[in-house]
Amino acid sequence: MRLLLKSAKIIDKSSPFHLQTKDILIENGIIKKIANSLKPEPKTKEIALKNLHISQGWFDTSVCFGEPGFEERETIENGLNTAANSGFTAVAVNPNTNPVTDHKSAIEYLINKATNFATNLHPIGCLTKGAEGKDIAELYDMQNSGAIAFGDYNKPIVNTNLLKIGLQYAQNFDALLMSFPQDNSIAGMGLVNEEVNSTKLGLKGIPALAEELQITRDLFILEYTGGKLHIPTISTVKSVKLIREAKKKGLNVTCSVAAHHLILTDDELTKFDANTKVLPPLRTVKDVKALIKGVLDGTIDMLTSDHNPIDIEHKKVEYNNAKFGTIGLESLFGALNNVIEIETLIECLTTKPRTRFNLKNNSIQEGENADLTLFNPDFEYQFSEKNILSTSKNSIFLTKKLNGKTYGIIANNQLIL
Repeated sequence: MRLLLKSAKIIDKSSPFHLQTKDILIENGIIKKIANSLKPEPKTKEIALKNLHISQGWFDTSVCFGEPGFEERETIENGLNTAANSGFTAVAVNPNTNPVTDHKSAIEYLINKATNFATNLHPIGCLTKGAEGKDIAELYDMQNSGAIAFGDYNKPIVNTNLLKIGLQYAQNFDALLMSFPQDNSIAGMGLVNEEVNSTKLGLKGIPALAEELQITRDLFILEYTGGKLHIPTISTVKSVKLIREAKKKGLNVTCSVAAHHLILTDDELTKFDANTKVLPPLRTVKDVKALIKGVLDGTIDMLTSDHNPIDIEHKKVEYNNAKFGTIGLESLFGALNNVIEIETLIECLTTKPRTRFNLKNNSIQEGENADLTLFNPDFEYQFSEKNILSTSKNSIFLTKKLNGKTYGIIANNQLIL
């Protein structure tokens, strides 16, 4: 396959062509030539798109697909096609399937099921058997089969000693552990952020303290054991501060934030729309500002959609009974492009997460693999159900104004537009 990208502005700090507008010739999945102007040769597909920008392929570090077990929510096939059309050339898939991904055969099933797609699927294995928080799962075997990290999705590690042993054990094969930041003894049966709005609306609250206590504990353990820890989807002012201080100490810790936590607050709850029921819960304006600052100063390493499809039977119900979660692959770029400067946004979707999860970075230069995301950062629209490609439609951004259009990707010698 021969492709010629015309007048593409390159956003890639690792590339010698960063912020330059160039023509790019791609042959059989390899970048062959980058120049100011290239003429198309025979049998070359020319791609000329309005205000075309390109970057290294985006990588989302927290994505849920239902398969196996919850195919009514999202299949691997539809999920990977959705990711590709949303600009992602790689996704890390959480282990909250049925059965959960807690052994090598489950890892191999996911990888085999995802072959020949443009978007690469990288499984996250459970940290504990059955995601029950009691016994450490077969981490070494799963890593050898292709798992890139280990954590029980949206489930905190209650047993402190288990996290300690896990961090010590994982150092033998340089594995990355993930710890969801919530102390369930504090969170209890909470549904939303514990603040003024939860009181007004009569909804049980999850205090910021639940997140911050867990992070404090995890960081103390990490300091004791060493190893590599990733804390997904933080959401509070103090969480940012705690991780900033830990990094200054030299601890090997990273964290991510979900797109909705950088934009929306618990003021959204007044509609009692179950799509706003997410975990961690939407917080306050102060938290949003602190999270944005954390992204800009490098405390927060990566951005995620935390894409979690939930079928209508478990979402379009009373708020108390609805499951936590929102889809987000389709809306991530348009939402974050409003609040995060473009170079930082791209870096937090490409080089930073890939480096942390030990995946190859494909710099945009001659001789490198063509692993590219194509997008237009100046495209305003109102997000609606017609923009949703996922099987489930539980988007927290429905009716919101977004800015930024994703054209598609070039990856694995495939063009998805």
